[in-house]
Amino acid sequence: MAKIVGFKEVALSDLVISKSQVRQRETGKEIDELVDSIQKVGLLEPILVAPAQTSGKFEIILGQRRFLAHQELGKKTITAGMLSERVGELEAKVLSVTENLVRRDLNRKDLIDVCTYLYKQYGSMKDVAEETGLPYHRVRQFVKYDRLLPELKEWVDRNPESNLKTALRAQDAAAATGDLNPNEAIKLAEEMSNMSGAQQEKIQKDLEEDSAVSVDQAIEQAKSSEKIIQFRITLGQQAHDSLRRFAKDEGTVLDDAAAQLIEEGLATKGYKSNGGIE
Repeated sequence: MAKIVGFKEVALSDLVISKSQVRQRETGKEIDELVDSIQKVGLLEPILVAPAQTSGKFEIILGQRRFLAHQELGKKTITAGMLSERVGELEAKVLSVTENLVRRDLNRKDLIDVCTYLYKQYGSMKDVAEETGLPYHRVRQFVKYDRLLPELKEWVDRNPESNLKTALRAQDAAAATGDLNPNEAIKLAEEMSNMSGAQQEKIQKDLEEDSAVSVDQAIEQAKSSEKIIQFRITLGQQAHDSLRRFAKDEGTVLDDAAAQLIEEGLATKGYKSNGGIE
């Protein structure tokens, strides 16, 4: 097999993406975070290239997304490991799939742990974002996890699709009754995870403003308070991709993410849920 004979800066204009890459579909999907990371902390792992058929050109065997991110940033060169000779399609595919199987993204709990640790060291979520290259909104979400009750942390861990924001709202709503009861917090989280943002806010508001309202009453009032109207909207590809990333970061589905953004946008503009303007 070809051997790595050294590392050097290679001009992007001298690189071509190998047709043997395992990632053939949506190679530029959700590349914004990689772009942000490289911009803030630099390239942490060089790409791997081999001599191409065209003289003076090199074929990217591993690292096409890193290459695309460098293009997005307008960079002229990228650090690359240089293979001693051209590689065949079989060898290139083996190298590509092996890297993608071996390299695992940090799981959500690991990111929560490290962001919480760094936040305690720096005292600022903005500093954590700048030091790690993670988007600020993701750091903010991960650090919030640390203030959840142990029972709610377990609930979030068991329900990776659940919204961390929902767990936080459930805890705040449960605390409004006086004593923070873990069982009530879990019940609220499970019920609120199937509700719209407006319904979740109503539960929290009802429990905070009226001490006579029980958790069960607040849940039933929220369920019966709002008529849910479904409608279709048409988005361009860029807006759809952004919405999908937002839903992923929030730990929710596309419909709920869209509803959340609409509700928050209307509130920001001063429109109340009853149709009035503040």
